[in-house]
Amino acid sequence: MHRITRLVTTAAAGALTIALTAAPQASAATFYDPPADLPAGQGTLVRTEPMKLALTLKGLYLPGKATRILYTSTDEAGEPAAVSGAYIEPTKRWTGTGPRPLVAIAAGTQGQGDACAPSKSLETFLNVEGDEIGIGYEIPSIHDFLNRGIAVVLTDYIGLGTTDRVHTYTNRQDMGHALLDAARAALKLPDTSISESSPVGLYGYSQGGGAAGSAAELAPTYAPELNLKGAYAGAPPANLVEVLKSADGTDLTGVIAYAINGITPYHPQLRSKLDELAKPEGKEALEKVKTQCIGSTLFSFGFQKTKQWTVNGKSLYDITNADPEIKAAVDAQRIGKLKPAVPVQVLTGTLDDIVDHRQAKQLAADWCAQGVNVTYTPVVQLLPTGGTALNHLTPAITRLGQSHDWLVDRLQGKAVRSNCSSLRLLP
Repeated sequence: MHRITRLVTTAAAGALTIALTAAPQASAATFYDPPADLPAGQGTLVRTEPMKLALTLKGLYLPGKATRILYTSTDEAGEPAAVSGAYIEPTKRWTGTGPRPLVAIAAGTQGQGDACAPSKSLETFLNVEGDEIGIGYEIPSIHDFLNRGIAVVLTDYIGLGTTDRVHTYTNRQDMGHALLDAARAALKLPDTSISESSPVGLYGYSQGGGAAGSAAELAPTYAPELNLKGAYAGAPPANLVEVLKSADGTDLTGVIAYAINGITPYHPQLRSKLDELAKPEGKEALEKVKTQCIGSTLFSFGFQKTKQWTVNGKSLYDITNADPEIKAAVDAQRIGKLKPAVPVQVLTGTLDDIVDHRQAKQLAADWCAQGVNVTYTPVVQLLPTGGTALNHLTPAITRLGQSHDWLVDRLQGKAVRSNCSSLRLLP
Protein backbone atom coordinates (compact mmCIF):
# COMPACT_ATOMS: atom_id res chain seq x y z
CA MET A 1 0.00 0.00 0.00
CA HIS A 2 2.82 2.41 0.84
CA ARG A 3 4.37 1.70 -2.54
CA ILE A 4 1.13 2.52 -4.36
CA THR A 5 0.64 5.74 -2.40
CA ARG A 6 4.20 6.78 -3.19
CA LEU A 7 3.64 5.98 -6.86
CA VAL A 8 0.51 8.12 -7.06
CA THR A 9 2.02 11.04 -5.18
CA THR A 10 5.25 10.98 -7.14
CA ALA A 11 3.39 10.69 -10.44
CA ALA A 12 1.90 14.13 -9.97
CA ALA A 13 5.31 15.65 -9.37
CA GLY A 14 6.89 13.36 -11.91
CA ALA A 15 5.71 15.54 -14.77
CA LEU A 16 8.95 17.46 -14.25
CA THR A 17 11.04 14.37 -14.85
CA ILE A 18 9.05 13.00 -17.78
CA ALA A 19 9.87 14.21 -21.25
CA LEU A 20 6.85 16.21 -22.36
CA THR A 21 5.72 14.65 -25.59
CA ALA A 22 3.71 16.43 -28.22
CA ALA A 23 -0.01 16.01 -28.74
CA PRO A 24 -1.06 12.81 -30.55
CA GLN A 25 0.16 12.54 -34.12
CA ALA A 26 -2.04 13.39 -37.08
CA SER A 27 -3.31 9.82 -37.31
CA ALA A 28 -4.54 10.04 -33.72
CA ALA A 29 -6.27 13.38 -34.35
CA THR A 30 -8.27 11.99 -37.27
CA PHE A 31 -9.03 8.87 -35.24
CA TYR A 32 -11.31 10.93 -32.99
CA ASP A 33 -13.52 12.13 -35.85
CA PRO A 34 -16.55 9.78 -35.85
CA PRO A 35 -17.98 8.65 -39.20
CA ALA A 36 -21.32 10.08 -40.28
CA ASP A 37 -22.93 6.63 -40.11
CA LEU A 38 -22.21 4.44 -37.12
CA PRO A 39 -22.54 0.66 -37.22
CA ALA A 40 -25.46 -0.91 -35.42
CA GLY A 41 -25.26 -2.24 -31.89
CA GLN A 42 -23.81 -1.15 -28.58
CA GLY A 43 -20.14 -1.62 -27.91
CA THR A 44 -19.52 -2.23 -31.60
CA LEU A 45 -15.98 -1.42 -32.70
CA VAL A 46 -15.86 1.38 -35.28
CA ARG A 47 -12.09 1.52 -35.66
CA THR A 48 -8.93 0.62 -33.77
CA GLU A 49 -5.24 1.41 -33.97
CA PRO A 50 -2.14 0.57 -31.93
CA MET A 51 -1.04 3.24 -29.48
CA LYS A 52 2.00 3.79 -27.34
CA LEU A 53 1.83 4.14 -23.59
CA ALA A 54 3.24 6.89 -21.44
CA LEU A 55 5.98 6.46 -18.91
CA THR A 56 4.51 6.98 -15.47
CA LEU A 57 7.90 7.88 -14.00
CA LYS A 58 11.45 7.72 -15.23
CA GLY A 59 12.19 4.08 -15.91
CA LEU A 60 8.72 2.90 -14.88
CA TYR A 61 6.35 1.97 -17.68
CA LEU A 62 2.84 0.63 -18.00
CA PRO A 63 3.17 -3.15 -18.37
CA GLY A 64 0.86 -3.66 -21.31
CA LYS A 65 0.18 -3.29 -25.01
CA ALA A 66 -2.43 -0.65 -25.88
CA THR A 67 -5.03 -0.31 -28.59
CA ARG A 68 -6.94 2.90 -29.19
CA ILE A 69 -10.62 2.17 -29.79
CA LEU A 70 -13.65 3.98 -31.19
CA TYR A 71 -16.89 2.20 -30.36
CA THR A 72 -20.65 2.73 -30.30
CA SER A 73 -22.81 3.60 -27.33
CA THR A 74 -26.23 5.12 -26.64
CA ASP A 75 -26.92 8.57 -25.21
CA GLU A 76 -29.71 9.73 -22.89
CA ALA A 77 -31.98 10.41 -25.87
CA GLY A 78 -31.55 6.84 -27.08
CA GLU A 79 -29.46 7.94 -30.05
CA PRO A 80 -26.23 6.22 -31.13
CA ALA A 81 -22.99 7.88 -30.09
CA ALA A 82 -19.35 7.26 -30.94
CA VAL A 83 -17.03 6.97 -27.92
CA SER A 84 -13.26 6.78 -27.88
CA GLY A 85 -11.08 4.99 -25.37
CA ALA A 86 -8.24 2.52 -25.00
CA TYR A 87 -7.78 -1.16 -24.22
CA ILE A 88 -4.58 -2.40 -22.57
CA GLU A 89 -3.54 -6.03 -22.79
CA PRO A 90 -1.29 -6.83 -19.80
CA THR A 91 2.17 -8.20 -20.32
CA LYS A 92 2.05 -9.60 -16.78
CA ARG A 93 0.58 -13.02 -16.12
CA TRP A 94 -2.73 -13.24 -14.26
CA THR A 95 -2.02 -15.37 -11.20
CA GLY A 96 -5.49 -15.28 -9.67
CA THR A 97 -8.20 -17.87 -10.05
CA GLY A 98 -10.23 -18.23 -13.23
CA PRO A 99 -9.85 -16.41 -16.57
CA ARG A 100 -7.99 -13.13 -16.86
CA PRO A 101 -10.34 -10.38 -15.63
CA LEU A 102 -11.20 -7.07 -17.28
CA VAL A 103 -11.61 -3.82 -15.37
CA ALA A 104 -13.50 -0.99 -17.07
CA ILE A 105 -12.12 2.27 -15.69
CA ALA A 106 -14.06 5.51 -15.61
CA ALA A 107 -11.74 8.48 -15.20
CA GLY A 108 -12.23 11.24 -12.68
CA THR A 109 -12.90 14.78 -13.86
CA GLN A 110 -10.61 15.64 -16.76
CA GLY A 111 -12.47 18.61 -18.20
CA GLN A 112 -14.90 19.16 -21.04
CA GLY A 113 -12.55 19.86 -23.96
CA ASP A 114 -11.41 17.19 -26.38
CA ALA A 115 -7.79 17.69 -25.31
CA CYS A 116 -8.71 16.19 -21.94
CA ALA A 117 -9.66 12.73 -23.24
CA PRO A 118 -8.10 10.13 -20.90
CA SER A 119 -6.95 7.99 -23.82
CA LYS A 120 -4.78 10.88 -25.04
CA SER A 121 -3.02 11.50 -21.73
CA LEU A 122 -2.67 7.74 -21.33
CA GLU A 123 -0.47 7.91 -24.40
CA THR A 124 1.60 10.93 -23.45
CA PHE A 125 1.00 11.51 -19.69
CA LEU A 126 0.66 15.21 -20.53
CA ASN A 127 -1.42 15.87 -23.63
CA VAL A 128 -0.96 19.40 -24.94
CA GLU A 129 -3.38 20.81 -27.49
CA GLY A 130 -3.22 24.57 -27.89
CA ASP A 131 -3.60 26.13 -24.46
CA GLU A 132 -5.08 23.02 -22.85
CA ILE A 133 -3.25 20.25 -21.02
CA GLY A 134 -4.76 16.87 -20.21
CA ILE A 135 -3.04 15.03 -17.36
CA GLY A 136 -2.98 11.25 -17.06
CA TYR A 137 -3.60 11.04 -13.34
CA GLU A 138 -5.45 7.73 -13.75
CA ILE A 139 -2.18 6.12 -14.85
CA PRO A 140 -1.06 4.95 -11.35
CA SER A 141 -4.38 3.16 -10.86
CA ILE A 142 -4.17 1.61 -14.32
CA HIS A 143 -0.58 0.58 -13.62
CA ASP A 144 -1.59 -1.33 -10.50
CA PHE A 145 -4.33 -3.31 -12.29
CA LEU A 146 -1.97 -4.17 -15.17
CA ASN A 147 0.73 -5.15 -12.69
CA ARG A 148 -1.71 -7.67 -11.23
CA GLY A 149 -2.24 -9.15 -14.71
CA ILE A 150 -5.69 -7.61 -15.14
CA ALA A 151 -6.76 -6.25 -18.52
CA VAL A 152 -7.99 -2.65 -18.56
CA VAL A 153 -10.33 -0.72 -20.80
CA LEU A 154 -10.60 3.05 -20.35
CA THR A 155 -13.52 5.09 -21.67
CA ASP A 156 -13.30 8.73 -22.77
CA TYR A 157 -17.06 9.10 -22.15
CA ILE A 158 -19.48 10.53 -24.70
CA GLY A 159 -18.13 13.70 -26.31
CA LEU A 160 -14.71 13.77 -24.62
CA GLY A 161 -12.13 13.37 -27.35
CA THR A 162 -14.56 12.75 -30.20
CA THR A 163 -15.10 15.90 -32.22
CA ASP A 164 -18.82 15.65 -32.92
CA ARG A 165 -20.37 16.84 -29.64
CA VAL A 166 -19.73 18.41 -26.23
CA HIS A 167 -18.85 16.03 -23.42
CA THR A 168 -21.96 15.28 -21.33
CA TYR A 169 -20.24 15.47 -17.97
CA THR A 170 -21.94 13.65 -15.04
CA ASN A 171 -24.86 12.67 -17.25
CA ARG A 172 -25.98 9.47 -15.58
CA GLN A 173 -27.01 7.44 -18.61
CA ASP A 174 -24.30 8.70 -20.94
CA MET A 175 -21.56 7.83 -18.43
CA GLY A 176 -22.97 4.45 -17.48
CA HIS A 177 -23.62 3.40 -21.07
CA ALA A 178 -20.16 4.52 -22.21
CA LEU A 179 -18.46 2.47 -19.48
CA LEU A 180 -20.46 -0.70 -20.11
CA ASP A 181 -20.02 -0.39 -23.86
CA ALA A 182 -16.27 0.04 -23.37
CA ALA A 183 -16.24 -3.40 -21.74
CA ARG A 184 -18.31 -4.80 -24.60
CA ALA A 185 -15.93 -3.29 -27.16
CA ALA A 186 -12.86 -4.67 -25.37
CA LEU A 187 -14.31 -8.17 -25.42
CA LYS A 188 -14.76 -7.91 -29.20
CA LEU A 189 -11.14 -7.04 -29.90
CA PRO A 190 -9.19 -9.79 -31.68
CA ASP A 191 -6.00 -11.34 -30.36
CA THR A 192 -6.53 -10.60 -26.66
CA SER A 193 -6.43 -12.88 -23.64
CA ILE A 194 -9.93 -11.95 -22.46
CA SER A 195 -13.21 -13.51 -23.54
CA GLU A 196 -16.91 -13.44 -22.71
CA SER A 197 -16.16 -15.67 -19.72
CA SER A 198 -13.78 -13.10 -18.26
CA PRO A 199 -15.04 -11.55 -15.02
CA VAL A 200 -15.63 -7.81 -15.40
CA GLY A 201 -15.24 -5.10 -12.78
CA LEU A 202 -16.17 -1.40 -12.84
CA TYR A 203 -13.91 1.17 -11.22
CA GLY A 204 -14.06 4.94 -10.85
CA TYR A 205 -13.56 7.86 -8.50
CA SER A 206 -15.30 11.28 -8.49
CA GLN A 207 -16.89 11.65 -11.93
CA GLY A 208 -15.68 8.11 -12.49
CA GLY A 209 -17.38 7.00 -9.27
CA GLY A 210 -20.65 8.32 -10.63
CA ALA A 211 -20.04 6.52 -13.91
CA ALA A 212 -19.21 3.22 -12.18
CA GLY A 213 -22.24 3.52 -9.92
CA SER A 214 -24.53 4.34 -12.81
CA ALA A 215 -23.11 1.52 -14.92
CA ALA A 216 -23.59 -0.96 -12.06
CA GLU A 217 -27.29 -0.17 -11.76
CA LEU A 218 -27.89 0.06 -15.53
CA ALA A 219 -26.10 -3.21 -16.29
CA PRO A 220 -28.94 -5.64 -15.46
CA THR A 221 -31.07 -4.19 -18.27
CA TYR A 222 -28.53 -2.49 -20.54
CA ALA A 223 -25.70 -5.06 -20.59
CA PRO A 224 -26.96 -8.25 -18.91
CA GLU A 225 -24.57 -10.44 -20.92
CA LEU A 226 -21.46 -9.01 -19.26
CA ASN A 227 -19.94 -11.28 -16.61
CA LEU A 228 -20.02 -8.40 -14.13
CA LYS A 229 -18.69 -9.23 -10.66
CA GLY A 230 -18.43 -5.94 -8.78
CA ALA A 231 -18.23 -2.17 -8.92
CA TYR A 232 -16.24 0.41 -6.98
CA ALA A 233 -17.75 3.91 -6.80
CA GLY A 234 -15.44 6.36 -5.06
CA ALA A 235 -16.74 9.83 -4.10
CA PRO A 236 -19.69 9.47 -6.48
CA PRO A 237 -21.73 12.60 -7.39
CA ALA A 238 -24.94 10.61 -7.07
CA ASN A 239 -27.20 13.59 -6.34
CA LEU A 240 -26.26 16.57 -8.50
CA VAL A 241 -28.64 18.88 -6.64
CA GLU A 242 -26.56 18.46 -3.49
CA VAL A 243 -23.29 18.68 -5.40
CA LEU A 244 -24.47 22.02 -6.80
CA LYS A 245 -24.25 23.21 -3.20
CA SER A 246 -21.07 21.49 -2.05
CA ALA A 247 -18.95 22.41 -5.10
CA ASP A 248 -20.11 26.03 -5.23
CA GLY A 249 -17.48 28.54 -4.11
CA THR A 250 -14.65 25.98 -4.21
CA ASP A 251 -11.66 25.81 -6.49
CA LEU A 252 -13.77 23.51 -8.67
CA THR A 253 -16.84 25.73 -9.03
CA GLY A 254 -16.36 25.41 -12.79
CA VAL A 255 -17.37 21.74 -12.75
CA ILE A 256 -20.91 22.98 -12.15
CA ALA A 257 -20.76 24.55 -15.61
CA TYR A 258 -19.53 21.20 -16.97
CA ALA A 259 -22.55 19.50 -15.42
CA ILE A 260 -25.01 22.03 -16.84
CA ASN A 261 -23.51 21.52 -20.30
CA GLY A 262 -23.94 17.76 -19.78
CA ILE A 263 -27.65 18.01 -18.99
CA THR A 264 -28.98 20.74 -21.29
CA PRO A 265 -28.54 18.88 -24.63
CA TYR A 266 -31.39 16.60 -23.59
CA HIS A 267 -33.50 19.23 -21.81
CA PRO A 268 -34.07 22.21 -24.12
CA GLN A 269 -36.50 23.77 -21.66
CA LEU A 270 -33.70 23.93 -19.13
CA ARG A 271 -31.41 25.61 -21.63
CA SER A 272 -33.95 28.36 -22.37
CA LYS A 273 -34.50 28.99 -18.67
CA LEU A 274 -30.78 29.24 -18.05
CA ASP A 275 -30.50 31.74 -20.89
CA GLU A 276 -32.97 33.94 -19.02
CA LEU A 277 -31.34 33.43 -15.62
CA ALA A 278 -27.69 33.78 -16.58
CA LYS A 279 -25.74 37.02 -16.56
CA PRO A 280 -23.15 37.51 -19.32
CA GLU A 281 -20.57 36.13 -16.85
CA GLY A 282 -22.61 32.96 -16.45
CA LYS A 283 -23.09 32.50 -20.18
CA GLU A 284 -19.39 33.04 -20.69
CA ALA A 285 -18.59 30.37 -18.09
CA LEU A 286 -20.87 27.82 -19.76
CA GLU A 287 -19.32 28.48 -23.14
CA LYS A 288 -15.71 28.74 -22.02
CA VAL A 289 -15.55 25.46 -20.12
CA LYS A 290 -16.64 23.48 -23.19
CA THR A 291 -13.07 23.48 -24.47
CA GLN A 292 -11.20 23.52 -21.15
CA CYS A 293 -9.33 20.89 -19.19
CA ILE A 294 -9.63 20.95 -15.42
CA GLY A 295 -6.51 23.05 -14.82
CA SER A 296 -7.75 25.89 -17.01
CA THR A 297 -11.20 25.71 -15.42
CA LEU A 298 -9.65 25.94 -11.97
CA PHE A 299 -7.73 29.07 -12.92
CA SER A 300 -10.70 30.62 -14.73
CA PHE A 301 -13.44 30.01 -12.18
CA GLY A 302 -11.81 28.76 -8.98
CA PHE A 303 -13.55 30.00 -5.81
CA GLN A 304 -16.18 31.91 -7.76
CA LYS A 305 -19.76 31.53 -6.54
CA THR A 306 -22.54 30.65 -8.95
CA LYS A 307 -24.60 33.59 -7.65
CA GLN A 308 -22.09 35.72 -9.56
CA TRP A 309 -23.43 34.10 -12.74
CA THR A 310 -27.16 34.77 -12.24
CA VAL A 311 -29.27 37.88 -12.87
CA ASN A 312 -31.11 37.53 -9.55
CA GLY A 313 -27.96 36.96 -7.48
CA LYS A 314 -29.15 33.55 -6.28
CA SER A 315 -27.01 30.44 -6.34
CA LEU A 316 -27.74 27.70 -8.84
CA TYR A 317 -28.56 25.44 -5.90
CA ASP A 318 -31.26 27.84 -4.67
CA ILE A 319 -32.58 28.40 -8.19
CA THR A 320 -32.78 24.67 -8.82
CA ASN A 321 -34.67 23.98 -5.60
CA ALA A 322 -37.13 26.80 -6.32
CA ASP A 323 -37.98 25.71 -9.88
CA PRO A 324 -39.66 22.27 -10.24
CA GLU A 325 -38.83 22.03 -13.94
CA ILE A 326 -35.13 22.69 -13.45
CA LYS A 327 -35.01 20.41 -10.43
CA ALA A 328 -36.67 17.58 -12.36
CA ALA A 329 -34.03 17.81 -15.09
CA VAL A 330 -31.21 17.71 -12.54
CA ASP A 331 -32.89 14.97 -10.49
CA ALA A 332 -33.08 12.84 -13.62
CA GLN A 333 -29.35 12.28 -13.10
CA ARG A 334 -29.86 10.81 -9.64
CA ILE A 335 -28.01 7.54 -9.09
CA GLY A 336 -29.49 5.05 -6.62
CA LYS A 337 -32.97 4.59 -8.03
CA LEU A 338 -32.06 1.35 -9.81
CA LYS A 339 -30.69 -1.89 -8.35
CA PRO A 340 -27.23 -3.26 -9.16
CA ALA A 341 -27.06 -7.04 -9.37
CA VAL A 342 -23.46 -7.25 -8.10
CA PRO A 343 -21.64 -6.16 -4.94
CA VAL A 344 -20.75 -2.47 -4.87
CA GLN A 345 -18.38 -0.46 -2.73
CA VAL A 346 -19.21 3.19 -2.05
CA LEU A 347 -16.24 5.09 -0.64
CA THR A 348 -16.34 8.72 0.47
CA GLY A 349 -14.34 11.13 2.58
CA THR A 350 -16.42 12.32 5.51
CA LEU A 351 -15.37 15.95 4.96
CA ASP A 352 -15.20 15.83 1.17
CA ASP A 353 -15.13 19.49 0.19
CA ILE A 354 -16.36 19.05 -3.41
CA VAL A 355 -18.68 16.04 -3.65
CA ASP A 356 -20.88 16.10 -0.55
CA HIS A 357 -20.28 13.09 1.70
CA ARG A 358 -23.91 12.87 2.82
CA GLN A 359 -25.30 12.34 -0.67
CA ALA A 360 -22.73 9.58 -1.27
CA LYS A 361 -23.77 7.90 1.96
CA GLN A 362 -27.38 8.27 0.84
CA LEU A 363 -26.50 6.39 -2.35
CA ALA A 364 -25.27 3.51 -0.22
CA ALA A 365 -28.48 3.68 1.84
CA ASP A 366 -30.65 3.75 -1.28
CA TRP A 367 -28.97 0.65 -2.64
CA CYS A 368 -29.13 -1.06 0.76
CA ALA A 369 -32.89 -0.43 0.86
CA GLN A 370 -33.17 -2.36 -2.42
CA GLY A 371 -31.26 -5.34 -1.05
CA VAL A 372 -27.95 -4.65 -2.79
CA ASN A 373 -24.74 -6.07 -1.32
CA VAL A 374 -23.10 -2.76 -0.34
CA THR A 375 -19.73 -2.11 1.26
CA TYR A 376 -19.98 1.45 2.52
CA THR A 377 -16.51 2.82 3.30
CA PRO A 378 -16.31 6.22 4.99
CA VAL A 379 -12.80 7.65 5.12
CA VAL A 380 -12.84 9.66 8.34
CA GLN A 381 -11.43 13.16 7.91
CA LEU A 382 -10.88 15.39 10.91
CA LEU A 383 -10.17 18.79 9.38
CA PRO A 384 -11.87 20.68 6.53
CA THR A 385 -9.73 21.74 3.59
CA GLY A 386 -11.63 24.85 2.60
CA GLY A 387 -12.79 23.97 -0.88
CA THR A 388 -9.27 23.21 -2.12
CA ALA A 389 -10.37 19.66 -3.08
CA LEU A 390 -7.73 18.09 -0.83
CA ASN A 391 -10.32 16.17 1.19
CA HIS A 392 -11.98 15.17 -2.07
CA LEU A 393 -8.84 13.88 -3.75
CA THR A 394 -6.90 12.35 -0.84
CA PRO A 395 -8.97 9.14 -0.44
CA ALA A 396 -8.42 8.35 -4.12
CA ILE A 397 -4.71 8.11 -3.30
CA THR A 398 -4.61 6.75 0.24
CA ARG A 399 -7.28 4.10 -0.37
CA LEU A 400 -6.20 3.03 -3.85
CA GLY A 401 -4.61 -0.23 -2.74
CA GLN A 402 -7.55 -1.30 -0.57
CA SER A 403 -10.12 -0.41 -3.21
CA HIS A 404 -8.23 -2.43 -5.81
CA ASP A 405 -7.96 -5.35 -3.40
CA TRP A 406 -11.71 -5.24 -2.81
CA LEU A 407 -12.50 -5.30 -6.52
CA VAL A 408 -9.94 -8.01 -7.31
CA ASP A 409 -11.53 -10.22 -4.63
CA ARG A 410 -14.89 -9.80 -6.39
CA LEU A 411 -13.30 -10.67 -9.74
CA GLN A 412 -12.09 -13.93 -8.20
CA GLY A 413 -15.54 -14.75 -6.88
CA LYS A 414 -14.73 -14.23 -3.22
CA ALA A 415 -17.75 -13.55 -1.04
CA VAL A 416 -18.20 -10.21 0.67
CA ARG A 417 -20.54 -9.32 3.49
CA SER A 418 -22.63 -6.19 3.20
CA ASN A 419 -22.35 -3.65 6.02
CA CYS A 420 -25.80 -2.21 5.34
CA SER A 421 -26.95 -3.23 8.82
CA SER A 422 -24.42 -0.91 10.43
CA LEU A 423 -24.77 1.95 7.94
CA ARG A 424 -26.52 4.23 10.44
CA LEU A 425 -23.68 3.79 12.91
CA LEU A 426 -21.00 4.74 10.40
CA PRO A 427 -19.97 8.36 9.70
